[in-house]
Amino acid sequence: MAKKRPQTKATTAQLKDGPIPVVGAREPCPCGSGRRYKACHGRAAAHAVTELVQRPFEGLAGECDWIALRELVPAATAGLTLKDGLPEGVPSVTLATVLPMAWPALRRDDGSVLLALQNDTSSGDLSRDLADTLRRALTAEPGNPVAAQRVPADGPRLQDLLDPEADFTPVVHAGFEFWVPDAENASAEVNASLERANAAAIPTVRLSGTDAAYWCETPEKNHLRWVMPYPEEQLLDALARLHVAGTSNLGEGTRLVGSFRAHGLTVPVWDLPSAMGAEECEKPATEFAERLAAALAVDTPLTGDERRARGGLTNRQVTLS
Repeated sequence: MAKKRPQTKATTAQLKDGPIPVVGAREPCPCGSGRRYKACHGRAAAHAVTELVQRPFEGLAGECDWIALRELVPAATAGLTLKDGLPEGVPSVTLATVLPMAWPALRRDDGSVLLALQNDTSSGDLSRDLADTLRRALTAEPGNPVAAQRVPADGPRLQDLLDPEADFTPVVHAGFEFWVPDAENASAEVNASLERANAAAIPTVRLSGTDAAYWCETPEKNHLRWVMPYPEEQLLDALARLHVAGTSNLGEGTRLVGSFRAHGLTVPVWDLPSAMGAEECEKPATEFAERLAAALAVDTPLTGDERRARGGLTNRQVTLS
């Protein structure tokens, strides 16, 4: 058995000086132990970075819309407000669903910043990954994209950088033209990426009378997908009560078909007739929100029929993240 390496006074002093910086896995640990980083302080850092955060957007204004833009909406943007204000030379910061060539972020020629939400990330904390990308984008040279990189386990999160009281209202776009304000001067690669993205985009509309409800059109039928902020168990009970009462739909020809989990919240899904557009959803969705609020307030035990209905909803539930 290998002997334990004794800790020297110099090592102890270095450990007390402050946090241990992140270095390459095979490099000597900055604490001075003499071991490689991955076998020393890198163990804890790796665990912290990979540990899954169930609700990465909790505490941000518009948490439900953040989830919708991450999982449901092809093309959308939303202005972001920083706690400390915009740095000099950065006229605006905008969240986007995706960017050309899957760039994590882009600093435009005018200094403005676009932050992509739907990219793959390196850790289990999406908020920390996005915050790291945003910080690097704010100081990037104008006219350049920001590359992905490994995120320090103790880095800031979006909740540390963004103003929680600021308005967060997504703007849904028919396509990705917001990528290139001056398409004539964009590179052939960017324009090709734009064409591919536009061809694949599913028409989507955010309802105006309810929060985080998104209508979308598909070839066979339309759908309404609604990110809801309520605790899952309470929401499923309420949906089961409405289902048994015959009031879980959004009108003739519509049907609540199930739900999925995304970033810690539940997203009920309705099938809609192909003739039912977003405007036709507005009034039924508002009326459903009122029925749901009443059902959420009921705290009596579920009846046998309601328990069976709840079981059916649970069996059709899928976890996306």
